Amino acid sequence: MDQASFADAARATRRMFVRDLVLDARIGVYAHEQGCTQRIRVNLDLAVEDDGAANLSRPAVGADDLGRVVDYDTVINAVRGVVTAGHVQLVETLAERMAEVCLHNKRIRMARVTVEKLDAVAGVASVGVEIERRNI
Repeated sequence: MDQASFADAARATRRMFVRDLVLDARIGVYAHEQGCTQRIRVNLDLAVEDDGAANLSRPAVGADDLGRVVDYDTVINAVRGVVTAGHVQLVETLAERMAEVCLHNKRIRMARVTVEKLDAVAGVASVGVEIERRNI
């Protein structure tokens, strides 16, 4: 699914995103990565239920109400919680855990999570992984 299809009136979804969240993580399999932190960058793309898209002939009731949407602060704090929970060996594992906490919110139908290690390889801007998971 491309980024544009995360927001889709026919599917009644909107695209919510978090860009360039930089955190210090205890991550890595190598001896020099144990007992220290590394900078990671997290990007999230979320397909969120959009009750306003379902009926365009009338505005959504209470349209300016936080209870109708997914609170990005809650999502960011959940991702931070994953990172501070302890050492993880693989970026893949970290991305899976982040997707899982995002999908705990049943309004989030799909999560695309990108996790990059920013200082892992000399001369390279970043290395990492991107995954996409769905709420079934």
